[in-house]
Amino acid sequence: MSIYQTPLQFGYFLALLFAVLLWFRGWQEERLSDRFLGWVMFFLAMEIQDYTFGFSGINILWEKFDGFPRYFHLAFAPTIYFYLKAQINRDFRFKAAHLWHYLFYAIYFLVNFGVFIQGKKAVDTFRSSEWSYWLGWLESIAIWGSYIYYFYQSLRLYKDYRRWAETQFSDTETISFVWLRNFIYLIIAGEVFKFGWSVADRALGDLPFEQDWWWHLLTVAIICYVGIKGYAQHQPTKLAFKGKLVEDRILPLGNEPSPPIISSSAVPNTDYLEWKPKIEQLFREQKLYLEPELSLSDLATKLKTNTSVLSAAINQNFGKNFNDFVNEYRVEEVKRQLKDPANAHLSLLGVALECGFNSKSTFNRAFKKFTGQSPKEFV
Repeated sequence: MSIYQTPLQFGYFLALLFAVLLWFRGWQEERLSDRFLGWVMFFLAMEIQDYTFGFSGINILWEKFDGFPRYFHLAFAPTIYFYLKAQINRDFRFKAAHLWHYLFYAIYFLVNFGVFIQGKKAVDTFRSSEWSYWLGWLESIAIWGSYIYYFYQSLRLYKDYRRWAETQFSDTETISFVWLRNFIYLIIAGEVFKFGWSVADRALGDLPFEQDWWWHLLTVAIICYVGIKGYAQHQPTKLAFKGKLVEDRILPLGNEPSPPIISSSAVPNTDYLEWKPKIEQLFREQKLYLEPELSLSDLATKLKTNTSVLSAAINQNFGKNFNDFVNEYRVEEVKRQLKDPANAHLSLLGVALECGFNSKSTFNRAFKKFTGQSPKEFV
């Protein structure tokens, strides 16, 4: 054991463990997002495999599998994108038409595997050829292009999803998936760090493996973060965000149609005022805001209408999206409960949870927004 070997072994086996756990849960619960995240963890394990084996004194990768295409850089970014698609839309299905996103990886694998099966002499000859030099450059360009394209699409899709979630759910904290956005930023930062290190490596003259180890230590940290956050992520069953119609034209993901997002202008204005007293009466009598996971579709079912009409009615009559509309009711309920001597034994968070909030951070943010004070200041 050494300072170089131990962290890499820990990260390598942790990534494989999470990959197996996610694949099993994905199969058991028929959750496509878990299967994609399992592949992400597997790819991260392969990223540090060579150095893990090397520092452990295991040479089989170079003695028996030298030249075998064991890297997955060209499959990494598309898999993260599809994980996000599957996580925010439980109806999403991966189809044969999606396989074109892995075309560059397939080319990389077939070319290198074709050389590998011809034997070590063919591998050495290929590596010393001009073909290998130019293909290496093309591979690097393809990897960076893949990262830029799919991470941009993922961040844009995530931004659209966050805006949509605020119009559909009263509690967005558990379905925000902020950790996934942070993961993408970590990968981008890591790749920039790796590129800078490679430039320094060439400038200073082929640094020893111990110097390159720092990049792989960062990968171990990413493995821990993604594995723990991804596996513990709340898995809602009602999410069905299909994105904007324009997105499907820019990035064709298959033949599944994405319905257009109906704007408020598409719903007759004469209907709006009729809904205001109905919504207020329902909230006043049934206190639906006390339900932590209340969604726009739940409310639409009770009012016997559809979510497009209801969303437009709330926006037109109350000047708020669904999330703010419900949370303002909750804040008012918290204020009433705090003034009741019978609740003196409860903490601020205890009162907030009783009033429909699902987390301390959501409660603090909403209370400050609608009162201009923090809960402690109000008390």
